[in-house]
Order: sequence, then structure tokens, then C-alpha cells
Amino acid sequence: MVLEATMICIDNSEWMRNGDYSPTRFQAQTDAVNLICGAKTQSNPENTVGVMTMAGKGVRVLVTPTSDLGKILACMHGLEVGGECNLAAGIQVAQLALKHRQNKKQQQRIIVFVGSPVKYDKKVLEMIGRKLKKNSVALDIVNFGEEDEGKTEKLEALLAAVNNNDSSHIVHVPTGPNALSDVLISTPIFTGDGEGGSGFAAAAAAAAAGGVSGFDFGVDPNLDPELALALRVSMEEERARQEAAAKKAAEEAAKQEKGGEQQSTSQDATMTENVSAAAPEAENKTSDLMDDENALLQQALAMSMDGPAASLAVRDTDMSEAAADDQDLALALQLSVQDSTKDQGSETDMSKLLADQSFVSSILASLPGVDPNDPSVKDLLASMQSQPEASSDQKKDEDKAPNEEEKK
Repeated sequence: MVLEATMICIDNSEWMRNGDYSPTRFQAQTDAVNLICGAKTQSNPENTVGVMTMAGKGVRVLVTPTSDLGKILACMHGLEVGGECNLAAGIQVAQLALKHRQNKKQQQRIIVFVGSPVKYDKKVLEMIGRKLKKNSVALDIVNFGEEDEGKTEKLEALLAAVNNNDSSHIVHVPTGPNALSDVLISTPIFTGDGEGGSGFAAAAAAAAAGGVSGFDFGVDPNLDPELALALRVSMEEERARQEAAAKKAAEEAAKQEKGGEQQSTSQDATMTENVSAAAPEAENKTSDLMDDENALLQQALAMSMDGPAASLAVRDTDMSEAAADDQDLALALQLSVQDSTKDQGSETDMSKLLADQSFVSSILASLPGVDPNDPSVKDLLASMQSQPEASSDQKKDEDKAPNEEEKK
């Protein structure tokens, strides 16, 4: 970006009332000046721009070079139109204003709008041009309005005298439907000496000033093709990203709906299978319980009907089954049976011993303090001998009773 201090010379002569440039020459010139000021200040924050008029009562500086764009635009309101344009005096005053700029590192440039005839001699203009070249001042000329051969020749001679390494330019703007600012946007006055950033700034300024732009994104591809291409690619990528995001969201929604339907179907199938599987199990359990209860009931009835013999048979059967399952249990049952047999045998032996009177008398005589001849002892022995006999007789009677009933 070029660091510049620029003075813009406005032609506010009587010729600016003509309407060959929409809406008038002066208004079209004012719009172009506003765009140039915006482009210069936006291309570099340290650039400064000043504005002056060349007609009326005399040459007048409206604002000295400044970077305040609002101050520059404000000075353009309320300008008077009239009188003759003093081109030579205007260029010299602009050069003097640039000489007193605050930042001496800024390059000096003068932009002159010429919309009225030039009355100065060609040699005078060449001398002014050489002076500008000596002081390293660049000159841009905007030729519009009156189109006579003398004016164009004089301005070309001025440019040739001041031009140094193509730093100065001239633009001829014919009348037509296009606005003055639209024509100047594509010229080196806006784009600068091969600088890339000022073109975009000029286009943005044109849009802000209400200029009509038919280009995409407000950028002329002829001015900055790289920027136009980058904006177009960025827009296409953003559009593709949005389309991909919308497609992905639609696919996810469809998957969720399908997943919900499949899950509900699988849940229903699982519940049906569980119910169908649980039904046979419940039936099997019920039948098993009923079989067990029936077996127990039949066993109880058999035991109640058969009496002691059946109970013994059932007990022996249970014992045999338990013995088949557990050897320790079988051994314990066998020992218990033997003990009961021994108890029955001991009872029989005891009754035999009590029946033997000599054995009982010898036992009683061996006991200290016991007299076998005592009447009470004899009565006790007699009662003990009579009890086993009575129990044996009772058993015989019980055995005889069923036999008699069966005979009847």
C-alpha cells in the first residue's frame, strides 16, 4: 500500500450546470470525489486527502490533507457553482498545500477534475508540469464535459511534462448513460500504481455512495479477479456445506424413525416369545405339583387303610429309597432297626428273669438293707410278674378278635 497525501481540485465553474452527466456535471463530479476520498483513506490508514475548488471568487482550500473521511465529505455540501475555472492557479495552490503536509514520508499526488474549456497556453501548462515533476508530485487528470481538440491537447502536454515512470494518469470520460464514478472505478486513479487493495476499497465506496453495481459480491472481476474468485469459491463451499448438513440431518431423522419402529417390533416379538415360553413352563410346573400332591394323597390313603403293616411297608420302602441315595443314611437306619430289635429282646429277657424266683431272691439278698422275705417286697414281685402275663394275654385276645370277625 502506497502512503500518499492527495489534493483533489474540483471544477465548480458555470459549465458544471449542464445535465449531460446524470444528474448534473457538478453532482456527478461530487460523487466521484467522494468515492476517491473513500478509496484513498481505506487503502492505507495513514493516507490523507484534501479538497479545494478552482472557480468562483477564487481558488479556495476546503480542507487540508486529513485522514478524517467525515470531515472531507462534510466540506462538499453547500458549494457554490459559477465563474471561470483557474486551472494553473489551482494546481499551484494544491502543490503548496502538499508541501506543508505533516508526514513528509507521504508521496504527493494531485487529482484535477476539468469539465470546462482550458484557456491557458500549452507552454504555461508544460512549465507547471515540469515544476511538479521537480518536486516529485504526481498528477491525475479527469477530462470530462467539453470536448474540444485544444483542451485534450493541452491536458496531454501537461501530463507528458509531469509524468515520471508512469506515476501520472489521464482519463477521458465521454458523455453517456454510465455515471462518472462508475467509469473511474476501473481506472488507475482508483486502483493506483499496480496496488491490489485500492480496487476493492473503491468498489466498497461505490456501493456506500449508492452506485449501481452489477457484479457478484460487489466486486468487479476485472479489477480484482483473485478476490472475486475467492469470494465465489467461498460461497460455493458454504452452500455445499449447508446442503450436506441438511442431507445428513434428514438421514439421521430417517434412521431414528426406522430404529424406533424396529425396536418396538423387536420388543413385541420378545414379549410374545417370553409369554409363549412361560406358558408351557407354568403348565409343567402345575402338572408336576399336581402329580406330587396326588402321589402324597394316595400314599396317605394307603397308609390310613392298610394300618401298621402298610406303614411299615411304606417306611421300609422309604428307607430302601433313602438308602439307595445315601449310604450313611442307610447305615443309620440299619442301626436304628437293630436297636429296636434289641429293645424288644431285652423286654422279653426281662420278663423271663422276673419269672425266675430264685434269681430274683438272690439279687434282693445281695442288696444292702433289703429283706427278701418282707411282705411288701413279695407283693411287688408278684405284681411285676403278673404285668407281663397280662400284656401277653391282651395281645393274644387282640389277635383272636380279627380272626373271629373274618370267620363271621
